[in-house]
Amino acid sequence: MQIYYFILYFFIYGFVGWCTEVAYATVKQKKFVNRGFLNGPICPVYGVGIGMVVMLLEPMNGTIVSLYVVSTVLVTTIEGVTGYMMDKLFHHKWWDYSNQPLNIGGYVCLLFSLAWGVACVLIVRVIHPFVYKVTVMIPVTVGALLAAVLGIALLADLYVTTAEILKLNKKLDAMEKISAELRELSDMIGVNIHESVMETMEFSEETKKQLDSAVSELREKLDTVAEEHKDHLEERIDRVEEKIESKLYPEEQKAILAELRNKYTELKGKYAELAGRTTLVTRRLIGAFPKMESRLHKEIFNEIRSRVWRRGN
Repeated sequence: MQIYYFILYFFIYGFVGWCTEVAYATVKQKKFVNRGFLNGPICPVYGVGIGMVVMLLEPMNGTIVSLYVVSTVLVTTIEGVTGYMMDKLFHHKWWDYSNQPLNIGGYVCLLFSLAWGVACVLIVRVIHPFVYKVTVMIPVTVGALLAAVLGIALLADLYVTTAEILKLNKKLDAMEKISAELRELSDMIGVNIHESVMETMEFSEETKKQLDSAVSELREKLDTVAEEHKDHLEERIDRVEEKIESKLYPEEQKAILAELRNKYTELKGKYAELAGRTTLVTRRLIGAFPKMESRLHKEIFNEIRSRVWRRGN
């Protein structure tokens, strides 16, 4: 029966925790925000934390001070372990207390731990007696069926959310690779331009002057030669000018540069497409965890988050 009641408390207090988070976010952001890791109206960390507090500490019937101290340590431990495990599993930090004094890894901090302790005392002494009376009134068969349905829904929600996070990580990997290719292509374009400039500089001014002088002489002769020889002389002038042009801007270099630029434009388009395409779950998670941070792709994730925020989630 202990497991049965713990499951009921998990869903009850998980829902209460979700309502608390939504109310806090609504007041702070002036709009509805579906808080929590899952899509449904439940915050599992609240369900586990408060469920354990009422199951383990309420029967002890100790003093308020002992209840406060033990519940503070217990809930803080659960929050810290949960944050650490989610970080390692998904390579994202979901919340961050680094700006708070006396924090541990940004997962927990003294201020919120003390607040947790106060909340747990109020729940155990004021709220839980009423919740307990309601739960014992529910027939065990009905309660077990309700718990089973909610459990299936929770597992389905967990599967969908996890799958979306893994897809997001794959997209971040792909964008990171494209970003690296773009940097490499940018370097290659720069090197190509540098080589072209150096080759042009090697084509000495004196040589260019000689060719220009030859063209001028040919043009002067063009005015004095007979009409039947003008076409032939004009062809010679064109060939000399083409030679100058080819020396200054080699066709091979032009082709290579054009190819690199086309590839760069193509990759940039793919990157922009990936950055602009976000799922509903991803947008919800970014809204629910405003301090969420990618461990492996920090800059790229920040870019996606900025795009989502600009669109208003």
